[in-house]
Amino acid sequence: MSVVTLTAQEEVSAPPHVVFGLFGAGAGAGWVFDALCDRVAPGAAVALRAPLDAGGVPVEILGRIGAVRPGRLIEIVHDQPWRGRTVLRFAAHGTGTRVRLQAELDQQGFEWLLRRRGHVLRRARGENTALGLLTSKSGPGNLFAAASDNMATLALEEINADGGLLGRPVELLVGDDATDPATGAREARRLAAAGCRTILVATTSATFVAVSEAMADSDVLLVQTLMNEGGIESGLRVQLGERPEDQLTAAVGPMMRAAGGRRWFLAGNDYCWPRATHSVAREIVPRLGGRLVGERLAPLGTTDFAAVVEAVERSGADVVLSTFVGADAAGFQRHCHEQGLHHRCLTLAPAMDESTLARIGPEATAGLHSVSGYVESLETEGNAALLGRYRERFGRWAPPLSTLSESVFESVRMWFAAAVRAGGDEPRAVARAMHDARFELPRGTVTLDGDGVVGQRIHVAEAVGTELRVVTSSS
Repeated sequence: MSVVTLTAQEEVSAPPHVVFGLFGAGAGAGWVFDALCDRVAPGAAVALRAPLDAGGVPVEILGRIGAVRPGRLIEIVHDQPWRGRTVLRFAAHGTGTRVRLQAELDQQGFEWLLRRRGHVLRRARGENTALGLLTSKSGPGNLFAAASDNMATLALEEINADGGLLGRPVELLVGDDATDPATGAREARRLAAAGCRTILVATTSATFVAVSEAMADSDVLLVQTLMNEGGIESGLRVQLGERPEDQLTAAVGPMMRAAGGRRWFLAGNDYCWPRATHSVAREIVPRLGGRLVGERLAPLGTTDFAAVVEAVERSGADVVLSTFVGADAAGFQRHCHEQGLHHRCLTLAPAMDESTLARIGPEATAGLHSVSGYVESLETEGNAALLGRYRERFGRWAPPLSTLSESVFESVRMWFAAAVRAGGDEPRAVARAMHDARFELPRGTVTLDGDGVVGQRIHVAEAVGTELRVVTSSS
């Protein structure tokens, strides 16, 4: 289909130069689609809420500023919730300003918007192999998922350029769980009905659990691509990614040395992965010489973190273990910075990624650390080559890679290697072929044993502006 353009507009009772100058002030300020950004310049991360859905719920667009004409125009290049371009034009209107928004939709964006409006889109099964990707194109998880379908697209384009699977191309079908487990289960069933015999689940553990339960009677392989707590045993379930035990074993000692103290506060979202990570922390932190001084959990989608930050301050913690994810992780870290918490303690956020750092802003990441198997700045030959291909394919303003999105690229490659080994995409044969295997990937060597336990190097990294830089690595 040709590109579809949707429009919306707002009128503000102030002259254009004033309205333009206040772009990015955010929700509640009454300026220009509740946009949030730290500066109006090419490359700056930006989020805005556009009234493009007839249902009345604004569509959250995440991207970077691609071009600026001061006082007149802002172009936003974005990958969420679809890949495209949105342009805002500022023009005098009477004594005020009319801001006109034009958003381009490609085929995937058009279909996403129709599904969001409740339309059931039925897709005839094709002759080619279909690989499903379930990710978070909307909701609080849309920050960490910003590059996920880019990475799946790149991996399959490279596979298909080399002849595909058994001489046929592999098609990518994408679903959006909206960072909601029930929605994720519905989207997974849609992908399976469209012919996906394997679905890569690149979203929260809560969604993976819901999808796994909802599809218990389906002959579909589910592969969890990113960090998780493990524990789901089935011949048709493969859980990749980092485990809390490995992450905390690698990070607790270095964090206490860097903080010059041993008191830990646990804070995060109230769902299965943070709760499991906190449970592991309650065992590992004391074993490695630390002391727990408090814990708070908040629902996904929380925007007011004052009570959590106050509890951290009262506890006298030296290190905060933050298990918030996506937009919640960004909001918590910004609030901590506003309260000056980074002057008193450090933060270890195992799920923190480069896309979320861009939304936090370079100043507010002070004192923040992460621990994972991959960071974009990782100095390996394979990673340098991947970054070059990624930028060449998706452009300079594409979202940064992180362990949460790069793992999708690697999961596609692992699935493909297993399918070749199995002689096709039969789900149980592919699952068996993924075990007892060794893979050479951009992050380095990754192994799966017969029980599906993942082996990989784990890196503790410090945020320097909006980049994660490795400070220590496991052997």
